[in-house]
Amino acid sequence: MHKSYFIETFGCQMNIADSELVEGLLQKEGFKSADDINNADVVFVNTCAIREHAEEKVHSQLGRYNLIKKHKPEMIIGVLGCMAQNLKDDILESRPYVDIVLGPDSYRKLPEILNRKIVHQKSIVDTKLSRYEVYGDLFPSRNEGINAWISIMRGCDKFCTFCIVPFTRGRERSRSITSIVAETEQAVADGFVEMTLLGQNVNSYKHENEGFAELLEAVADVKGVKRIRYTSPHPQDINSELLDVMSAHDSICNYIHLPLQAGNNRILQRMNRTYTKEHFIGLVDYIRDILPNVGISTDIIVGFPGETDDEFKETLDVMKKVKFDSAFTFKYSLRPGTKASEFSEHISEKIKKDRLQCIIELQKQHTLERNRENVGNVETVLVEKESKKSPTHWAGRTDSNKWVIFEKGNAKIKDFVQVLITAAKGVSLHGDLIHKEEAHAL
Repeated sequence: MHKSYFIETFGCQMNIADSELVEGLLQKEGFKSADDINNADVVFVNTCAIREHAEEKVHSQLGRYNLIKKHKPEMIIGVLGCMAQNLKDDILESRPYVDIVLGPDSYRKLPEILNRKIVHQKSIVDTKLSRYEVYGDLFPSRNEGINAWISIMRGCDKFCTFCIVPFTRGRERSRSITSIVAETEQAVADGFVEMTLLGQNVNSYKHENEGFAELLEAVADVKGVKRIRYTSPHPQDINSELLDVMSAHDSICNYIHLPLQAGNNRILQRMNRTYTKEHFIGLVDYIRDILPNVGISTDIIVGFPGETDDEFKETLDVMKKVKFDSAFTFKYSLRPGTKASEFSEHISEKIKKDRLQCIIELQKQHTLERNRENVGNVETVLVEKESKKSPTHWAGRTDSNKWVIFEKGNAKIKDFVQVLITAAKGVSLHGDLIHKEEAHAL
């Protein structure tokens, strides 16, 4: 019996959470994590299908797995996740050395499927989507860390025309508050201090008669939870109840990721985003009124089919009005099977590249401007890791999701410390650690 596994994960936080879920399933069956891929009996790659580049990376990685398998033919190779769901049997046709292809709703069957593969030696594909599977009774296996990813729902009902997710993860369904609270309690017991609630549209959470605001409050009431984040919400589902709960609980981070995608109403309509730029700008103003000093990040896609120069400039105009704290920016990537793939008027790669660079440069200015507003403030920072540029400095985040670099002093990973912000450089803040005796004097 094969008893050691190795999992490599590509894609979003949902994929990370799913990999931890798979690990929990395998460990319950007696499997052990391999320290190196070459020592593993079973190798899984958990995949993303949201952009073409993500799929290319997976194909490249599978080629490397094949080289290992040539020297170790009994090794089982499995493809999990969104790309598996999207491509299904095509993976086996193009990569005949792959043994198992499982979609996101088939993980519960994994131990049984592995046994079938070992006994019958036939490749297995299981990509049936479920209207009910939420894995509410299964807890993930997490390595020691700071942040715990907690999936509260699966699937998506929004059907944005550029997005493959509804086809790879199915329709929305939510876990019970009881199961989410139980997982949160377990994460606290395991030493995690920050919880991030995950969903494709996390704030459309609905279980029986309880919505996302009720869930957020229940998680905030769990003893030992120091910080709570969530991602990603949809502008359509932001409401006053949610903002009031955020305002009432210090443990809920003062930060919202609010995807804009585009700043022109015609393009938003073609994307099926269900809001206008005017609504979006008004929503940002409303959020900032209820949550002072809130950090707001966004997603922006450039080069959507048919986007004119003037329509692109409207996205820049919205950015100038809102001044996001940070942004995740992308060139439009055609995904076969989506509505947008049927559109004409596709934009050239050169234009998309130029527009993306323009967005990036503008956002750099806004990030620096927003960060400078913090200079002189004393911020509570969660120590998360060593600075990439200096072994004598820590890097940690404020509750508004800004990275702060400061000298280590006597602080340790997972500590909450007070830092006097002295400078804003690039996308980071820099500051001086305030020692406990100094903090008491302030």
